[in-house]
Amino acid sequence: MNRETALDRIRSGETFDILICGGGATGLGAAVDAAARGHSVCLIEQADFANGTSSRSTKLIHGGVRYLRQGQISLVTGALRERERLIHNAPHLVCSVPFVIPAYRWWQRAYYGTGLKVYEKLGGHDSFDPSKILSRRELIELLPTVERESLRGGVLYHDGQFDDARLAIVLAQTASDHGAAVVNRVRCVGVTKTERGRLAGLLARDEESGAELEIGARTVINATGPFTDGIRRRDDPRAPLLVRPSQGVHVVLPREFLPGDHAMLIPRTDDGRVIFAVPWHGRVVAGTTDTPVEEASLEPRALPEEFDFLLGHLGRYLSCDPRPADVLSVFAGLRPLVKGETGTSTASLSRDHLITVSDSGLITIAGGKWTTYRKMGEDVVDRAEELGGLTRRACPTADLPLHGSEEISCNLTTEIDAYGSDSRRIEALIAAEPELADYIDRRLDLQKAEVVWFARDEMARTVDDVLSRRCRALILDAAAAIDAAPAVAAILARELGWSEEREQAEIEAFNGIARGYLGSSYAR
Repeated sequence: MNRETALDRIRSGETFDILICGGGATGLGAAVDAAARGHSVCLIEQADFANGTSSRSTKLIHGGVRYLRQGQISLVTGALRERERLIHNAPHLVCSVPFVIPAYRWWQRAYYGTGLKVYEKLGGHDSFDPSKILSRRELIELLPTVERESLRGGVLYHDGQFDDARLAIVLAQTASDHGAAVVNRVRCVGVTKTERGRLAGLLARDEESGAELEIGARTVINATGPFTDGIRRRDDPRAPLLVRPSQGVHVVLPREFLPGDHAMLIPRTDDGRVIFAVPWHGRVVAGTTDTPVEEASLEPRALPEEFDFLLGHLGRYLSCDPRPADVLSVFAGLRPLVKGETGTSTASLSRDHLITVSDSGLITIAGGKWTTYRKMGEDVVDRAEELGGLTRRACPTADLPLHGSEEISCNLTTEIDAYGSDSRRIEALIAAEPELADYIDRRLDLQKAEVVWFARDEMARTVDDVLSRRCRALILDAAAAIDAAPAVAAILARELGWSEEREQAEIEAFNGIARGYLGSSYAR
């Protein structure tokens, strides 16, 4: 996957069958689908792949237990079907995680147990172990740090876990493997139309060089998540708002708060949501909140009340209450929810997706969730084929292995492996330059060879790209990520030809972002 190669195709004046704006889960999924069908495809992303919502999830591939409670049966059934497909298509990135739901009232074990049997039934004959009722003693063995006062037992069930940003990079690589021109840091600045007013492509700007680009296409897909309405209004300034962003916040804690291999589900918060606390890469990720926001941002910040909300609810279910000083990182993401009626809370809006077509032919796909990214790609490419008069081809992605999955069997008991079969190529870098085996920071388990790999083969262009998305340093430990920034910048400077001034500016830019992730900044 090479940025200059993709830009060369764009600059050549090629007219693409399908042009996709947006490099998150939805856009990348559509790019994989369209390229695998044999269409010529271009995808542009204004920042980095999965820079926004798609790198800030709860790290779960699941049907959505709480959606079952809301009666969204078809959404849950479809998501569970997609979960099964993804564990076979990307066995290096998806694994099983056992969840425990503590019960503190006499009726809760039976209530949760019955609901989870329905959840399993909707999933059909998949690869996950069945749920079971737990006694008080059994639950404490699995969750030794659980709050024990009034504890009556609970329920055990299994769901899917993944690394969201790594899956996004793998999708970009897969699309590139199938011939798509995929490029980050290219921003849409306008649209082009025929004399009859039909959409003919996009005007864009290379954010690195400042060069203006005109990209021709037979169909254009708007898959920009929280920024959906901005693109729609470039096409039609009168377009009504379609997306209502909702902010979800997570906190990351040391593993001591939830030792062992079992995650915990807090079944009902004060606002009617659920909170997951999930072991992930040696830490515990806990969230999330649901707060409506007026304006989309690439770097949303948690509100102090959201931070307090999460720590307060976790304290009710853990024997040791987490404090602000315990928090290793705080991160926020925006859900691009399809707008509902006035006064409708974002928590009650559907997580299903919607496809619309403007008068000029702009195809917009909005809503959805990570688990259903593949189906969203299938649906929107079907629509693009129809609208653009393209050759209709069957969707191949239901059983399409993703990049890095070669020679890896599906084994849900293993840990997530970020690189899959690409690990051998990183090992080759170390064999050629043994000093690349050195660790940048042991707290982050990050070797110099990985940073070189990110720059050469994964289109990492900034310190933030490396520490936020190619590895998950900023998510896992914000303070350690700040400490690692100078060493990462030095490697990128060598690989990308930066000046000393650019190298220092990159460190300062990353530190400015990372300070907003420090748990200590939310202490009051």
